[in-house]
Amino acid sequence: MNTSKLRDFIEESTELFRSLPSLTVSIFIAATIIMNLLANKSMNVPFSWLALDCGFIVSWLVFLILDIVTRHYGPRAATILTVGGIAVNLFFCLILYAGSRIPGVWGESFVEGSEDVINAALNHTFGGTSYVLLGSSIAFFVSSVVNNFTNWYIGVTLRKKREASFGTYAARTYVSTAIGQFVDILVFALLVSHRFFGWSLTQCITCAITGAIAELLCEVVFSPIGYRISNSWQRQRVGESYITRYVMEGQR
Repeated sequence: MNTSKLRDFIEESTELFRSLPSLTVSIFIAATIIMNLLANKSMNVPFSWLALDCGFIVSWLVFLILDIVTRHYGPRAATILTVGGIAVNLFFCLILYAGSRIPGVWGESFVEGSEDVINAALNHTFGGTSYVLLGSSIAFFVSSVVNNFTNWYIGVTLRKKREASFGTYAARTYVSTAIGQFVDILVFALLVSHRFFGWSLTQCITCAITGAIAELLCEVVFSPIGYRISNSWQRQRVGESYITRYVMEGQR
């Protein structure tokens, strides 16, 4: 990327974050940080062929916001939001890492005879490890691109056949969420869980399928809220300056 393109990208990103509702950005970033923290914890499941981490209980919210942003601003804007979320997450991971390296004792480590072990475990959990952070960032970016452009493409295709409606919104979000979540969980599982946590390939694939189904169910439950938010943005002409300048007609 040359200097001119970098400058244009920074200018566009700045305009986008000015145009996005601040509460939406705040929830998106908070969910991104929590999602990556919870990805450190594996769930106990009754089947040897199945493995899940706890990150999926909040990742649906991240993808719900990406779907709303894609419908209103286009897939490029949603991807820029993802990059911003990853950057902020990395920044706070550095802060958490610094906190984990400061000499001291976590309150939850006061268990007689196990203080050092528990304290070290908490430091590792909040301080993170490079491979988990790198793997989650790569998986999130790749799955976001897949989700955003799948959502946009389905929306453009359906608009040629029928008027925009909740059915159109549901179709594009359900399909893109299922595919995006599958990619997210599978990429992370292959990069991190398979290599470092000993998951089998079967567990990686079944985890991705099960997680995608769980996220899809969350999308089904909360999509009416996303649809109403998206429509309210359109009525209130939210982000009109960014849309007028950067979004081509037909992308929304």
